[in-house]
Amino acid sequence: MNIENKLVMSVISGLKALYGQDVPAVQVQLQKTKKEFEGHLTLVVFPFLRMSKKGPEQTAQEIGEYLQANEPAIAAFNVIKGFLNLTIASSAWIELLNMIHADERYGIMAADADSPLVMIEYSSPNTNKPLHLGHVRNNLLGNALANIIMANGNKVVKTNIVNDRGIHICKSMLAWKLYGNGETPESSGKKGDHLVGDYYVSFDKHYKAEIASLMEKGMTKEEAEAASPLMNEAREMLVKWEAGDPEVRALWAMMNNWVYAGFDETYRKMGVGFDKIYYESDTYLEGKEKVMEGLEKGFFYKKEDGSVWADLTGEGLDHKLLLRADGTSVYMTQDIGTAKLRFADYPIDKMIYVVGNEQNYHFQVLSILLDKLGFEWGKSLVHFSYGMVELPEGKMKSREGTVVDADDLMEEMIATAKETSQELGKLDGLTQEEADDIARIVGLGALKYFILKVDARKNMTFNPKESIDFNGNTGPFIQYTYARIQSVLRKAAENGIVIPEQLPLGVELSEKEEGLIQMVADFAAIVKQAGTDYSPSVIANYTYDLVKEYNQFYHDFSILREENETVKIFRIALSANVAKVVRLGMGLLGIEVPARM
Repeated sequence: MNIENKLVMSVISGLKALYGQDVPAVQVQLQKTKKEFEGHLTLVVFPFLRMSKKGPEQTAQEIGEYLQANEPAIAAFNVIKGFLNLTIASSAWIELLNMIHADERYGIMAADADSPLVMIEYSSPNTNKPLHLGHVRNNLLGNALANIIMANGNKVVKTNIVNDRGIHICKSMLAWKLYGNGETPESSGKKGDHLVGDYYVSFDKHYKAEIASLMEKGMTKEEAEAASPLMNEAREMLVKWEAGDPEVRALWAMMNNWVYAGFDETYRKMGVGFDKIYYESDTYLEGKEKVMEGLEKGFFYKKEDGSVWADLTGEGLDHKLLLRADGTSVYMTQDIGTAKLRFADYPIDKMIYVVGNEQNYHFQVLSILLDKLGFEWGKSLVHFSYGMVELPEGKMKSREGTVVDADDLMEEMIATAKETSQELGKLDGLTQEEADDIARIVGLGALKYFILKVDARKNMTFNPKESIDFNGNTGPFIQYTYARIQSVLRKAAENGIVIPEQLPLGVELSEKEEGLIQMVADFAAIVKQAGTDYSPSVIANYTYDLVKEYNQFYHDFSILREENETVKIFRIALSANVAKVVRLGMGLLGIEVPARM
């Protein structure tokens, strides 16, 4: 039982003894005492004045006296107007630390058979190009969110919808057919997603040249675009694909498999994964079927040209296209189809889509349409909307000169981490293998932390140099502190020191030590808050604050050199539990922490 709960019970007993009244726990408000006053927790006494029929100061004084006499956890109290500031006894803090120490996964709840099932969709790549910086933010947020929601006692299914069909895919396929000379990932030594991405760029280059030459012959831009043989051939290919043409389908399957092998490598390096992957080529027909069903039921209407629409003016929105005149589907149709398949596969209680904020309107509409079509979770679907991420100008230009490639970015981060760590002497005395592994952990940790510490809703600039700093609010600073604590624990073990299961309660603690225990104990509430608010940044910034606080403690107090054996063991145990919470917190963000650095 934590200190707050214990005190709430004591305050309830006190109000009964002093004023003969039963009070519900929700009325007992405890908050952290403000820095400028003495005490740890403050009780607001205003709600109890009608029972005491006395002024706020006198009421606070009476409750304080009762608690000091009857609750061993209270060492002292003081009254400021209607606020009762309570100082908690050292023994109560050590009891709290004992409770945290006994729980290897403190603050993390496990799901059981009756836990709600939450499905989280993230990544959603196209199979015509590699993953880029925007996907990095999406994948890191989706993965962290899944971990956090699981840590709040839910069952979680991580899912991905791959955009593996459409005109953009046909452009890469056609360019490979025309200009590829049978090139493969094996023959070229390129990752499959990069190879296919190069043909997408190649299509665009040839298409632009074609338009320019048609315009030189006197056509307007619109006429040239309509007449472009290349674009018409790509459209023809899409029609053949939809008709199931065996040759087009075989080419499509081959090139998509190259891309998937490339994606898997990128996901593995990034440390993200999925429980179930859906493909648009399987879901778009399901969506069409659902739309036709909605049309029959009168939810939707058909225009003279044969296109199908939803009239959402009643919901304060506009008319939304669901099927084009030629019967081909739009994204909305595919999302409806994917929803149908997912609902058939899993008993979903909540659906969360991790998609950029440029799609806010899309999800507003999707929610209404799914609800109309009878999906129970349609109304309550969550669009976890996040902002754009950019690089400071001129940094890490990628192959195409415009998009920052995820693989390039990760490689660059690992190389920068290695360079920085070497300059600071943090890799001295390590084998090549150990040094490489630490560079990987630090480089990717820097990237992940820098992206996840920012409120997801905000646009952000990712600054590689800044992210890898070993000081300040960065991944490497937190990782370095963790490694420092591991070094303290190793030395303690070498000296034969064992942390007992129960620390003795008699140690007199400093304010700094009490504050650290209080911060470590806060982790459980932080995990809860991050789950309620869908906010990985809450965990990132809490972890940084904890590490900053620990570093001051490490600087101001002896640990291994402490003369008093009991105090020394307490400080080692406190350090071990700070490290544990740092490891758990960073783990929720998908960030590894190194045992040495």
